[in-house]
Amino acid sequence: MEKREVLASVKDEKLIEKRRNQMIKGAVTLFKEKGFHRTTTREIAKAAGFSIGTLYEYIRQKEDVLYLVCDTIYDQVHMRLEENIDTKLGTIESLQLAINNYFKVVDVMQDEVLVMYQEAKSLSKDALPYVLKKENEMAAMFKKIIVRCVENRELTLTEEQCDMVAHNIIVQGQMWAFRRWTLQKNYTLEKYIELQTKLILQGVVEK
Repeated sequence: MEKREVLASVKDEKLIEKRRNQMIKGAVTLFKEKGFHRTTTREIAKAAGFSIGTLYEYIRQKEDVLYLVCDTIYDQVHMRLEENIDTKLGTIESLQLAINNYFKVVDVMQDEVLVMYQEAKSLSKDALPYVLKKENEMAAMFKKIIVRCVENRELTLTEEQCDMVAHNIIVQGQMWAFRRWTLQKNYTLEKYIELQTKLILQGVVEK
């Protein structure tokens, strides 16, 4: 499924990126407080620091902002994992590093993660499948690392189990955002990563 293009009347790509980042930051705060449907485009423009007229130079409709929020999360996660991890290594250490980096991205973008899961249902029928596809691609990156560990005999798992472990990692990372109201009172990010990594590996590493 192709990435849906969000049209802009402005041609300067750097300016588009700058304005849309401002828009996303302001929208995330509003969506978290009021929800997608109760937030107006005028409020998004004000939170972003420009006029409603300027807003419509970079998007065509309010849903475009929510779509950009979702897309940005996945792009950031993908970039961090691709930059810092050689998915072909197939070692327990590379899997641990991948988990660590992913959880840290979730920490930085926890408001965005929370909004995405609360409000993604508001995306249109043509936009939602793309966002869900991006989620599966993120899990597939972890599965690739896990499968390489199996090939290197660092782990002994079936393909079905590799797939499930990958999805478990995604959910455990996102839980840092979902349940932050209690988790972040009791754990530092470093301790949370340490405990979750240990629990994940206990389930897959042979004694």
